[in-house]
Amino acid sequence: MKLRQNTIMLIAAMFLIGCSAPDPHRKAKLGAAIGAVSGSVIGHQIDSDDGRYIGGAAGALIGAGAGAYMDRQKKIMEEKLTQQQNRNELSIIELEDGSLLVGIASAVSFELNSSELKEQFLPTYDTIAAVLQQFNKTIIHVVGHTDNSGSEEYNQRLSERRAKNVRQYLALSGIDPGRIKTEGRGENDPVAPNDTNQNRKRNRRVDIVIKPIVEGREGQAFASPPPLGQINRTMMEF
Repeated sequence: MKLRQNTIMLIAAMFLIGCSAPDPHRKAKLGAAIGAVSGSVIGHQIDSDDGRYIGGAAGALIGAGAGAYMDRQKKIMEEKLTQQQNRNELSIIELEDGSLLVGIASAVSFELNSSELKEQFLPTYDTIAAVLQQFNKTIIHVVGHTDNSGSEEYNQRLSERRAKNVRQYLALSGIDPGRIKTEGRGENDPVAPNDTNQNRKRNRRVDIVIKPIVEGREGQAFASPPPLGQINRTMMEF
């Protein structure tokens, strides 16, 4: 019943915002409406006994088929995001467990002390979302990061807001919010030492980890990703 109520709330919020007068901030407001109820939706998408995802993904992958599925997703994502990769705006890396890491460079992520997505990079998030919709047998982990400016507590909260804003935008772009988990790591998973302004800028970023839902091992799709800073650092100099 609670899930149904939250869904109705979300639809109502989207309708009211969509019917309002033209507003340059309409998309951001709609994203906030989605974020307001997405947490409770996620909670009801997961079976409490075994962590099995029971929402948006169309069934689970079977065994070796997961590898081929993720390979196809990586190939299409690379094709769609070739220009961004060539400009060093992001990297697409296959992790040891077969998951995909989309590392978004700091230059197109966040300004100092900000959790607002840069408007000029929103079309790239739209492209990422379109691929994620096509390959919906996955759980999406959005991991926010900061540099070491400010207190550790402040940085932790800021990194969480960054991750949540990306989740809201992906949900607004058509991704079932029940597929998206967020996590903030504050200043604790850097790609570079926080010893210069340039290095601190590199650490203001977000990572998107895409994990396949494999039959019999569904819980692994929900497990927190490994440390990502070292992986980003060795694969690509942002």
